[in-house]
Amino acid sequence: MSYAYKWVEPPWPERPLPRAELEDRIAQLLGSTNMCVLATVDGRGQPMASPIEYYADGLDLYMLPDPGTPKLKAMQRDPRVSVAVHGAYHGWHSARGAQIFGRASIIEPHAPGWEHGMKVFRWHEWMSDLGMDTSKPFERQVCRIVPEKILYTETWLWKQGYHAKQRWERLKK
Repeated sequence: MSYAYKWVEPPWPERPLPRAELEDRIAQLLGSTNMCVLATVDGRGQPMASPIEYYADGLDLYMLPDPGTPKLKAMQRDPRVSVAVHGAYHGWHSARGAQIFGRASIIEPHAPGWEHGMKVFRWHEWMSDLGMDTSKPFERQVCRIVPEKILYTETWLWKQGYHAKQRWERLKK
């Protein structure tokens, strides 16, 4: 029996979180960290996972993959990706994370969407950390990942009467 967190013990609630609240929780998680693990499919069909910095605009993620890297080549060949983001773990009462399934689009410098992506991605701090000239942004590709499905886990939801595992899917237009 958990003394401090009695609500982490079964039976656990099964109720889904309302969509707007779920989207807000996911956005909070995505805004509370900026590192993820990006999974792609290499040229031989093998999964490949890489840590990478990202910044979120709502539920969309923006990244600056290094030119010529295996992950960039993989996304150019096959845009299907999965992204894992998680918060700090200090026991069952604090488990929080998301697995995002979506498609990556690579936006060339100055193409539609590039300036927006560069505004979302904190390139200034990034370039400053590397000792680079920060008078103008990098002229490099931006990766935008648009989620199709997100599996969100937050065990604190049990305390509020909701299932810890929630599923979000993009609404069909």
